[in-house]
Amino acid sequence: MRIEKRNFLIMWICNFLIAASMTMVLPFISLYIGTLGDFSHDYIQRWSGLVFGVTFLSAFIVSPIWGRIGDKYGFKPILLITGYGIASSVFFMGVIHSVFGLFILRMVMGFVTGFIPTSIALISKQTPKKEAGKTLGTLQMGNVAGSLFGPILGGMMADNVGFQYTFIITSVSVMIATTVVLFGIKEIKQHEEVKTKIPRTQKEVIKQILNRKMLVWVMLIALLIQVGNFSIQPLLALYVSDLTHATSIAFLSGLAFSATGFGNLLLTRQWGKLGDSIGYEKVLLLLLVLAAILIIPQALVTELWQLVGLRFLYGMAVGGMIPCITAYIRIEAPLEMQGEILGYNQSFRFLGNVIGPALGGFVAGHAGISSVFYVTGGLFLVAFGILWWNLRHEQQRFKESF
Repeated sequence: MRIEKRNFLIMWICNFLIAASMTMVLPFISLYIGTLGDFSHDYIQRWSGLVFGVTFLSAFIVSPIWGRIGDKYGFKPILLITGYGIASSVFFMGVIHSVFGLFILRMVMGFVTGFIPTSIALISKQTPKKEAGKTLGTLQMGNVAGSLFGPILGGMMADNVGFQYTFIITSVSVMIATTVVLFGIKEIKQHEEVKTKIPRTQKEVIKQILNRKMLVWVMLIALLIQVGNFSIQPLLALYVSDLTHATSIAFLSGLAFSATGFGNLLLTRQWGKLGDSIGYEKVLLLLLVLAAILIIPQALVTELWQLVGLRFLYGMAVGGMIPCITAYIRIEAPLEMQGEILGYNQSFRFLGNVIGPALGGFVAGHAGISSVFYVTGGLFLVAFGILWWNLRHEQQRFKESF
C-alpha cells in the first residue's frame, strides 16, 4: 500500500477515535457542572459557556504556531504532543472537584488541542489539488462518524457509570489513538528546495494572506460558521431537558448531538466532490442558505423527536462547509506555507468556538434558549451575504482586467 493511502486510512481511523472520545463528554458538560456544587440554573448556564469556550480561546492563540512548526519540522510530532496532551487533560477533568478547576483544565487542553486540524494539514499536503474536496471530505467523515457515535456512547456511560468514569475512559481512548499514530504514520518529508521557501517570520505569512483577500473573507466566514454551530452546543442538554420528562437526559442529549453528526456523515463526502466539480465557493453559498433554513425551526419544536429530526437535516447542510473551506485554502495557499495558513484558518474557527458559547449563553440568559436558534440562522445569512458580495466583486475585477 502506498504511504499516502496508508496514512490516510490511519488518520481516518484515528480521527474517528479522537472525535468519538472528545464528543463523549460534550453533551453533559452543563450537567457535570451541576454535580460539582449546589448552583443556580443561571450559574450553570453561564459557566457552561465559559468552560466550553475557554478551550478554543487558548487553541486560537496556538494554532498558527502549530501550523508553522508543522511546515518546518513535520506534522507527526504535533499529532503526538496534542494527542497525549488531550488525553492527560481529560483524565484530570474526571477527578477535579471544582468548577474553576474544570475551567483551568479546559484552558490547558486548548493549548494542546489540534489533533484533527493537524491531521487535515498532513493529508492535505499529500493530496493533489483536483482531488482536495473529495479527499478532505472523506477524511472529515472519520471526524463526523466519531462525532456521531461519541455523544450517544458518552451519554449512555454517563447515565450508567457516572461522569467521572466517562472522562477517564475518554482519556484512554485518546491515548490509544495517539499511540496508533506513533507506530503507524510515516510522514512524507518535503524536498529541501521547498523547505527553504518557508517564510522566516509570521509577518511574511500574514502578508501573503492579506494579498489574497478572498482567503481573509473565507476565514471570516469560517469564524461565523463556528459561532453559529457552537452557540447552542453547551445549552443543548438544557434544551433537551425542557422538551422531555425522561430521566436519561445525558443519553437523550447525546442523541440530539449525534443526529447532526449522522446528517454530516451522509453528505459530507458528496459536498466535497461537488465542490471539486463546480467550485467550493458555489457549494458553500448553497450550504449557508440551507443551514439557515433548517436551524431556525429548531426554536419552535415542542417535542424531542422534532428537534432530533431537524438537527439531522441541519447536519446534512453544515457538514460540507468546513471541507469546502479547507479545500479552497488548499488551492489558494502556497504549498510551502500551507500548514501555517491552515493554522490561521483554524484560529478563526477556534475564535468562533469561543464567541459561540459566550453568545449563546448571553442570548439564552436574556431571551431564552430558543432565541439562540434565531441568532444562529441570522449568522449563516450574514456569512452568505459576505461570500456572495465578495465573489461578485471578484468576478467584476476579473472582467475589468481583460
